[in-house]
Amino acid sequence: MVSAGDFRNGLTIELDNGIYQVIDFQHVKPGKGAAFVRTKLRNIKNGGVVEKTFRPTEKCPQAHIERKDMQYLYSDGDLFHFMDVENYEQIAMSEDQVGTSLKFVKENDMVKMCSHNGNVFAIEPPLFVELEITNTEPGVKGDTATGATKPATVETGATIYVPLFVNQGDKISIDTRTGEYLKRV
Repeated sequence: MVSAGDFRNGLTIELDNGIYQVIDFQHVKPGKGAAFVRTKLRNIKNGGVVEKTFRPTEKCPQAHIERKDMQYLYSDGDLFHFMDVENYEQIAMSEDQVGTSLKFVKENDMVKMCSHNGNVFAIEPPLFVELEITNTEPGVKGDTATGATKPATVETGATIYVPLFVNQGDKISIDTRTGEYLKRV
């Protein structure tokens, strides 16, 4: 059990039959009345953000999130298959469970499976990936005055915006959290 006075950013708690992560917290001591803790909590299963206030003495059970390295094997259309690299067990997840988390992940890449009590609720791709550009228009000379960008399709099928000097066949580095181009490799 964790008291509200001990909340820190990144802490996961169980609250109202859900699992929440503390995004932001603030201890408030008004001139009149009792002190309280104002928090912003993100539901880790659906991503929704709620604001809630607690008395500093309120207690919540701490949720233990297990992160396990797994290898993304392949997709057969309906299911996405993953393998535990320690014991070679395989699990399959539906497209609804995966969402857009594999947008920049190639087959055989490592991902982190986040689970609570054995239920997988999120897939964390690597922070940075290197992918090859499969389709983009050639940059036009003279359009570079304002740092212009153009759409490009990478080998996983995702579309991102890249600078005009990037051409088809180039390998680029992408930040998977924002989906932004970082550099040419």
